[in-house]
Amino acid sequence: MSNVAKVKQKQIAQLMSKGKRFDGRELYEYREVTIEMGTIEKAEGSARVRLGKTEVLVGVKIDIGEPFADTPNDGVLTVNVELVPLASPTYEPGPPNENAIELARVVDRGIRESKAINLEKLCLEPGKKVLIVFIDIYVLNYDGNLIDASAIAALAALLNTKMAKYEVEEGKILLKPGYLPLPMLNYPIAVTFAKINGKLAIDPGLEEEQVMDSRLTITIEKDNKICAIQKGGSGYFTIEQILEVAKVAQEKASEVRKLVVKK
Repeated sequence: MSNVAKVKQKQIAQLMSKGKRFDGRELYEYREVTIEMGTIEKAEGSARVRLGKTEVLVGVKIDIGEPFADTPNDGVLTVNVELVPLASPTYEPGPPNENAIELARVVDRGIRESKAINLEKLCLEPGKKVLIVFIDIYVLNYDGNLIDASAIAALAALLNTKMAKYEVEEGKILLKPGYLPLPMLNYPIAVTFAKINGKLAIDPGLEEEQVMDSRLTITIEKDNKICAIQKGGSGYFTIEQILEVAKVAQEKASEVRKLVVKK
């Protein structure tokens, strides 16, 4: 760690010991969340989310393809992340790095484990043809906590999605007039915490991420149940800390979910 980072870590730790943050927030205070839907005209669904200065754009496309062999009656979900170079000096063009892969997996897991989409309703011909839902996440500006911003944007984009009507007649898939909403069953919200010198803070900003010991993301479904957990960093969380942040996550997820569903 550089001397600058050590000084900054000391400043952040001192503030957190007093219940304050580097940017003036309380320990369990989110940055402002703004949500726009329908921002990509040619996508079946889309949303742009700003979490403080962090900005994420998500587009949803739907195509016809083959199901997985072990789930012949289910549609397919796939999540991709692109860390656009203009979003951060640390991002470079090229194939997804480990950060992009982890981000895609955490967002995917929350949607999949909460059974947010009724994948059975995306089956056209069992074992042969299903609808594939592509969720493409583009990070436009990185100022900390990409996981929560991306998960919120993905959910908003799915709720904004309209899919074409299809019918199968004599083995042929026919396109019918009109559109249907994506069959949504759940509304998962990811809530991320950073641990810095033993203190916990929600929605870490970029400066806090640079000095945090560890990170914990808890995804909460609509019934206030935990459907996914992801830890990052080399530090650890005690059982008491996990129970504490889980309770806070349930409260914050409910607040954010209301914003998304209202849109």
